[in-house]
Amino acid sequence: MRLYSGPLSMFGAKVEIAAHEKGIAFDLQMVPFDMRTLYEPKHPDVLRINPKRQVPVLVDGELEIFDSTQIFEYLEDRWPSPPLWPAPPAERARARLLELKSDEVFFPHVIRLMGLPGAGTHPEAGPARAAIESYYGDMDRLLAARDHLAGDYSYADIAFFMAQFFAARMAVPMSSASWPHLAAWRLRIAQRQAVRRVIDAMIGFLRRENRPVPTYV
Repeated sequence: MRLYSGPLSMFGAKVEIAAHEKGIAFDLQMVPFDMRTLYEPKHPDVLRINPKRQVPVLVDGELEIFDSTQIFEYLEDRWPSPPLWPAPPAERARARLLELKSDEVFFPHVIRLMGLPGAGTHPEAGPARAAIESYYGDMDRLLAARDHLAGDYSYADIAFFMAQFFAARMAVPMSSASWPHLAAWRLRIAQRQAVRRVIDAMIGFLRRENRPVPTYV
C-alpha cells in the first residue's frame, strides 16, 4: 500500500496517523514541496488519481482513492481492529460529524489565516480568530466529561488534533486557562506514539525551513 502525502499536508498527516494506529504497513511517498512554489509541479500520480490535484492519495493494489475521510473509511473497513469509529450507529454518526466539522467548519478559518501576512496578528484576522476560539469553546465543553471527542479515541480526535496543530501555527493559541479540558485532551493525543511519529517529522520540516512550531510540542 502506498500513501502520497506532503510534509505540511494536514489531511495527509491524518491518514498517516490512522494507518500507524492500526499497525498497517505502507510506503509513504512524500511529493515534492517547496515553501515558495508549494506543490508545483504536481506529482503525476496525484494528478492522475485525484481531480482535485491534492494529497492524500492512497494506492492499494488496483484500488486508487483520495480524500482523507474516504481513506479513513477504507482503512476501517479493511482493518477493523483496532477500531477508530465507535460501534453503535448513533455514536458513530456523531464521531463522523465531528470529523467532518473539523475539516469543513473549523479548518477553513485556519486556511483564511494562512492567506494573511502575519497570520493571526493581521488586522483582518479578527473574524477567523473569533470563529476558531468559538470552536475551541464548543470542544472544551464537549470534553468536560470525557477523555476523547466521541467516547473512545477515534478519527474525530485525529482530525481535530491535526487541524488545531495548524491553528496553533497560525498564532491562535489554545490556553489551558481558557479551555482546560481541550488543552488536557491535546496533550493526551500528542503523547500517542502514532501521533508523535507524524508530528515529529512535520516539526522537523518546519524547523529546517525556519517556520514557527506550536509551543506545546
